[in-house]
Amino acid sequence: MDLAKRIEAIIQPTVADLGFEIVRVQISGAKRPRLQIMAERQDGTGIDVEDCADISRAVSAILDVEDPIKGEFTLEVSSPGIDRPLTRLKDFETWAGFDAKIELSFPLESSDGRKRYTGRLLGLDNEDKILIEGEDGEQFALPFEDVQRAKLLLTDELIAAATTEQNT
Repeated sequence: MDLAKRIEAIIQPTVADLGFEIVRVQISGAKRPRLQIMAERQDGTGIDVEDCADISRAVSAILDVEDPIKGEFTLEVSSPGIDRPLTRLKDFETWAGFDAKIELSFPLESSDGRKRYTGRLLGLDNEDKILIEGEDGEQFALPFEDVQRAKLLLTDELIAAATTEQNT
């Protein structure tokens, strides 16, 4: 298990007890690693600076005890933002109807060696494959386990949806 996954497993119960879900745990940098934790509320409402501070304090205490990262590191807790990464299977259903960019670890056999897809998310099929419709109308079923990176694309439609959500 890689270090980011191990840290996620360690902190997940505490973050959940605070009423949040982990969107992504990422580690970058070598000399002084940066541990980035993206979280959102379990109820789907917005996350604010005080929420991030609460998560940070709770996670810091756990990491001090568990010590999964040797030496000093920087902890950063944030919301996923409007053009959020898509990291969980449920994200691809929740954000169906919006534009996304998906990069696979391996090319699809049926796509002439293609690893990158941009288009409208259509949700999931019954085999938990991500359905996406390209700009040319061609549809693809992408294996979730092969997704290396995925994120929503910032569009007027996404901004309008986010603005409407904040006003409700």
